[in-house]
Amino acid sequence: MSGGDPAGAGTTGVGTGAGTTGARVLTVCTGNICRSPFMERALQAELDRSWGPGVVEVRSAGTGAMVGEPMNPPALRVLEAAGYRADGFVARALTPEIVASADLVLTATRRHRGLVAQMHPRALRYTFTLRELADLVSDLPREAYAADDAGEHIRALVQAAAGRRGLRPPLSDEDADVVDPYRREAVVFDTMSAQVMSALPQVAAALGRADG
Repeated sequence: MSGGDPAGAGTTGVGTGAGTTGARVLTVCTGNICRSPFMERALQAELDRSWGPGVVEVRSAGTGAMVGEPMNPPALRVLEAAGYRADGFVARALTPEIVASADLVLTATRRHRGLVAQMHPRALRYTFTLRELADLVSDLPREAYAADDAGEHIRALVQAAAGRRGLRPPLSDEDADVVDPYRREAVVFDTMSAQVMSALPQVAAALGRADG
């Protein structure tokens, strides 16, 4: 990748379809058993539909991960209710190397965004909360970033979205963050799901193929 790309070595080894390079998207929360796997599996399914299976790889990790654990059962319930699956999911810890290999990092909260940047300062340019990115791309013209190549498309989108920071009123923490439902009542898991699912259409459409 050239020095002008927003990430480090993001696309090496990513599965690709014919005629397109791949990209890596990373989702981050604390334990990596509720919010980030929900974001991972939902976004992976949507991008597989758009670019083809595996062209864009979506993985997740946690800043305080419960390493080796499956998805938390109440979180799995709302994920499956939304129409997605968590087959084979295992929690893993966030590392600087994982952050550096991503083309785009989507976090559950602004606090997680700060922790990602502490691990790998260059990542500040390509790290957003999920809901922040949805807001930034909601009225971003596709001609500002669209490309036929998945890797080029996503890296151009990241640059275009980052360039809009400071040009529009920032979201409140309440509007930027996805609530942490761990060990809380079922209604909080429903709120978490609703927050992710309200941001997903804008994010998936922006990251997806123009004709997808």
